Amino acid sequence: MPEAINMHSLVLMHYTISLTNGSIIESSFDDEPIEINMGQGDITRGMELAIFGLKEGESQTLTLNADQGFGIRDEDNIHDMPLSDFPEDLPPRVGVTYSFESEDGDEIHGTVTGIKDDLATIDFNHPLANQQIIFTVEILGVNNARAKIS
Repeated sequence: MPEAINMHSLVLMHYTISLTNGSIIESSFDDEPIEINMGQGDITRGMELAIFGLKEGESQTLTLNADQGFGIRDEDNIHDMPLSDFPEDLPPRVGVTYSFESEDGDEIHGTVTGIKDDLATIDFNHPLANQQIIFTVEILGVNNARAKIS
């Protein structure tokens, strides 16, 4: 009898994330499936809840609102950075997303939304913040016996 996904499962799945207008943001269906560890932040909490309880061989499509998907846009996540903070060989360009290192050493992504005087305005919100998304999954495997819970 197939095991149901719980919050400690190792899950092998195909997925598609699309916008409500039908635009596909990313999909694994034409590529290799992904493996996620439930409860480890591999996918958003809302996506974890969407697949919780599913079993191998099951599929589902759900519409997730912004707080279940990639979050609500936060104006406090927009910062100005001096142009001198960018490497000379990689000057900031509006619309380009760059990787930055946070104060605690994590890699975070920010998109340049404007350049004025000696400052670049960087938006650290996820590009899909405030967006309702369509989340489609096909569960290929569930392993509830994994030992590494971190």
